[in-house]
Amino acid sequence: MAGGLAALLDDVAAIAKLAAASVDDVAAAAGKASVKAAGVVVDDAAVTPQYVKGLSPKRELPIIWKISQGSIVNKVIIICLALAMNQWAPWLLTPLLMLGGTYLCFEGAEKVIERFSRHEATEEPAVDQGADAEKTVIRGAIRTDFILSAEIIVIALNEVKDQSFGLLVGALLVTAVVITAGVYGAVGILVKMDDLGVRLMTRSGASAVGKKIGAGLVNAMPSVMTTISVVGTLAMMWVGGHLFVQGLADLGWSPIHDAIHHASHAAGTVPSIGGVLGWTTNTALSMLFGFIWGSAFVGVAALFHKK
Repeated sequence: MAGGLAALLDDVAAIAKLAAASVDDVAAAAGKASVKAAGVVVDDAAVTPQYVKGLSPKRELPIIWKISQGSIVNKVIIICLALAMNQWAPWLLTPLLMLGGTYLCFEGAEKVIERFSRHEATEEPAVDQGADAEKTVIRGAIRTDFILSAEIIVIALNEVKDQSFGLLVGALLVTAVVITAGVYGAVGILVKMDDLGVRLMTRSGASAVGKKIGAGLVNAMPSVMTTISVVGTLAMMWVGGHLFVQGLADLGWSPIHDAIHHASHAAGTVPSIGGVLGWTTNTALSMLFGFIWGSAFVGVAALFHKK
């Protein structure tokens, strides 16, 4: 009996170790998948706050919560489609990555061109005030999130596509949950920072230090949002350019990929700062290509708009 119990405990311990190893594998795969989706994630965080502009501050967090729920549903649907594609049509992955990369390049280049042109677009509240304002906001945000989520999941899938099915599912689900929680958690904090600042400034008995902190928060938020938007734009062109160039190489045409690789390799040979300089060179050249490639589509879109 004792021997049987000891054997059973050994089996339980072995299963626990296997489960722990599987969790580690899923976490590692999810981390790898999430890193490549960084450009889309930053842009998502920069885009989302516009959907609560002009609405009651009391409804901002409930609206963000509803949008985040829709985002999870989006990602579950996309994961199912991505897994089916990976199983029965894996050849579609590279063209989809290139298409998503082109979209990122277009979005990034369009923002840069608008910023430096005389006709810079001014952001308006997502909707005008009205009885159905919240529903309109949520529907519009979830539609936009579907596009961004599709890009995130496809990019993530490409990083873990050779893993076992169970690990693949686990990595994509963890990526979806972590990114959704991170993006909408950050957005929730961002949109309430100015309210916190106003409260610190106006509450009865507020100290001079509290008022100064509150004023600092209120004054800093426009710059914070601008910085996030700039970083998101640059990241979109970097990730989009890299995806498209890598896709061309995977399809058998690699001159641009090879040129970027050789330039970054040469920069990487500089003593002491070679690693940083090599990465920076690769990133900057991918970003430059992303801007050029995206600008071509901005021009095409402008021509169609004129017609």
